[in-house]
Formats: sequence, structure tokens, C-alpha cells
Amino acid sequence: MRMSDIQRCEVRPGRLVEWTLSPATVATAKALPEDSRPPAYIQESHLRTARSVREDGLFVPTWLGAAFDLPGRADLDALGAALRDWTLRHETLRSGFRWAGGPGDSIRRFTLDADSVSLHREDAGDFTDAAALAQHLQDRFDTTADALRWPNLIYTAVVRDDSTSVYMAFDHSNVDAFSIYRIPAEIHELYAAHRSGRTPDHAPVSSYVDFCEAERADADRLDADHEIVARWREFIRRCDGRLPSFPVDLGLEPGGALPTQKLMREMLVDADAAAAFEAYCRPCGGTLVGLLAATALIVQEIGGASVYRTVVPFHTRARSAYSDSVGWYVGGAPIEVPVARTPDFPAALTTVRNALHAARPLARMPLARVLRLLGTDFRPTSPDMYSIVSYTDTRSIPDSPHWTERNAYGLIRVSYGDQVCAWVTRLHEGLWFAARHPDTHVAHKNLRLYADRLRDIVLSVADRAPHTRR
Repeated sequence: MRMSDIQRCEVRPGRLVEWTLSPATVATAKALPEDSRPPAYIQESHLRTARSVREDGLFVPTWLGAAFDLPGRADLDALGAALRDWTLRHETLRSGFRWAGGPGDSIRRFTLDADSVSLHREDAGDFTDAAALAQHLQDRFDTTADALRWPNLIYTAVVRDDSTSVYMAFDHSNVDAFSIYRIPAEIHELYAAHRSGRTPDHAPVSSYVDFCEAERADADRLDADHEIVARWREFIRRCDGRLPSFPVDLGLEPGGALPTQKLMREMLVDADAAAAFEAYCRPCGGTLVGLLAATALIVQEIGGASVYRTVVPFHTRARSAYSDSVGWYVGGAPIEVPVARTPDFPAALTTVRNALHAARPLARMPLARVLRLLGTDFRPTSPDMYSIVSYTDTRSIPDSPHWTERNAYGLIRVSYGDQVCAWVTRLHEGLWFAARHPDTHVAHKNLRLYADRLRDIVLSVADRAPHTRR
């Protein structure tokens, strides 16, 4: 799926229908006792960041979403049943949090039984203007899929005679990009079953709520003397006591207000070039290693950084039981690339490979737990703790060959932030690039230069690669 904002995901006019958790479901949730399973550290950090930024007077939406088409005028009863079945399949979507107050202001979980969950459908009217519809959807998602409310998800459909577009939004606390990528195939399968009167044949999936409990118990066994904590302590020290930003000028004033952001998104290279680049980089680990090596060289060109420091996101779905599970299964590994000692791409490739091999085990330990043990005051003032360059190969995901014909997109909310978050996605058509960056002239110029140089390096490396069939 191409990552995009909602304004550029081919929204077309039609009749808008919405599904939210029903008033009866919400009332039941309010009376639920505490679920003893705690939030994941990444969830807790997300919620505390959202509250901190809100207390500073800024509303910063952080939802993620999915968009895709169904053929023809949808059977809304069958689609509603499919959406409810999918919601019940993933326990985190019927689980939420309350602020407990008192010392430490703790966060407590509650979780609905499946039998208590129902969806409420509402007709939101006809929209004849695509831009007005896209803005309406963004406003609804901002209000409903908000980190500091519950429920924080919403499903919608834009119904037309020739096709129906489905748009779904979730606060980030319940989903990651990999969760989003799997949505179109699951909803298509459930919808087809309900339309034909079949009972959906879906094997159960493991619960992200259970994963949160297990991961947190494991993380809580760490102490401040653990090697992982020591390695993060040294990394942050070399970053001047902060987590790393993208090391190019973004045109920001120190101590200034949190800037608005822009999204850059485009096809980087086609499938043949992507395959050739992968083939060249494979002895050192593949495309991710190559993209980070290229980035290290480019940021030295643009900003003069002698060392490229970044936190590389990795999924934490260590067991196959979690491969189909919806949740926020992401950790981060800190790496350093001494670019001054890597004069060319092959040298940078080897350096990044070695750095990733040494750092990857650190991604299994939640960074929020490490920061707590470090005793460092990282009071969040931005929704992004650090800048990232992320890579995902989506070609093995069910129905991915049909994403283009189904207008399938992963939706990113672009609002405020002082970091650069870049995602490179391997599609069947090639490498897709998307990046959120501060909306300044300097940042746009340097991110434009970064994307162009990244394309240049990928193409030049692909030209040197052995002949590759895609």
C-alpha cells in the first residue's frame, strides 16, 4: 500500500456512511473493572506524549488509517457485519485505557468481551465535492480516532453505483503500519463471506493485549545496570543528551513552537530497479541496509554530518502467532555510521550491516522502559521522539498484487512535528517513498534533495547489480 495523506488517496464523491462503536458498547465499557494486563510501554509513552502536547495547548492528531475499494454498490449490512467480525478478531480494538490519578498518575486498561461489542451505523449524507469529502473525513478522524478518548476508531464507506471506498482510522496506540497493510484482504474476505451467507473461516489470531503484558513483564526485569541500558546511555550521550534528529537543516528556530508538517510522497524507482538494488545489497542484508547506507552518505553531503546516528524501527512480532495480529509491534535499534570513514557506497553498506547486527537485539526492549531507567527527563514536546527512516517489503502480504486496482492506501495524518519520518515501501510496482517533515522552505528544499539523491544512489547501484529477474 502506498503511504499517503487523505487528501491524495483518490477520494471520490458519494454517499458517506459511518460505523462507530455503539452507545450501548460505550456504556458497558464505562462500567468495566480494570483489566490487569498493563499497556505496552510504547502505548503508555504515546498516551503521555499526547497529553503533554495537549497540555501545552496544541491538538496533534496521530491516527493511522487504511483506504481501499470494494466493487460496486456495497451491501451495507454485509459490510457492517464484516467490520464487526474484524473488530472482534483483534482484541486491542475493544480495549482502552483510563487515567487512574494519584501518585504516578498511572494508566489502567479495560477490555470488553466480544459479546458486548456492537457497531452503530449512521448515514452522513451525500458529498458531491471530493475535496470537501476528504476534509470532512479528516476532521471526523481527528475527532474520533484521538489518543485521549475512547473509543478511538471509526470506519466509513463512500458508496457509489460503480464502487464503494472504505476508509478506516485508528489512534496509533492500537495499530502499526503492518497492521494497516493487512486490513484490505481481511475485510474483503469477511465481506465476501457475509454477502454469500457463509460463515467466515478465519483462524484465531494472538492478542496484542496479551503481548503487551508479556513484553512489559520482560522489560520490567531490566535494571539500570543492564547492558542494553548502558548501550542506550552511551548512544544518547553521543547525541548530546537527546534522541537523534534528521541531521540536516530543517529551518527550525531553537525553542520555537512545534511547526506544522508537510508530506512528500512519490514513487522512488520502478520494480526492476528495486529488484536490482536489493540484489546488490543482499550480501550485506538487503534493501534496508542499502537505504540506510545511502542516507548516511546523503546527510553528510547535505548537512556535513561526520557521523550519522539514527534509531531504526524493527517489528517485534518475534513469534509467528503475532504475524496476523493488529497492534503496535515496533521497537527501535540505535545505530551509528561514521560517514567520514566510509568514502563510498560499498563501504557504507558494510558499516551499516555491522551496526545493525550489533544493535538489533536492543529493539526488543521498549525504549520508554530504557529512558525510565536512565532517569533522563525526556518530557515529550513533539509526537515523534526521534527521526526515522523505515523500510517495509509488503509483497508477501495477502492481496498486495491487487492494491493498485483497489486504490489501497495506508493513511498518515500529517499535522505538527519537528522531526523527519520517512517510510520506504517495497511494492510490486517498485519502491514508494513518503516522508513527513516540518513545513519550512529549508526543510522542503533539503528533503527534496534527500529524495532525489536517494533515487540517484538506488539507480546507480542498481546499474552495477548483476542481472536480476523480478
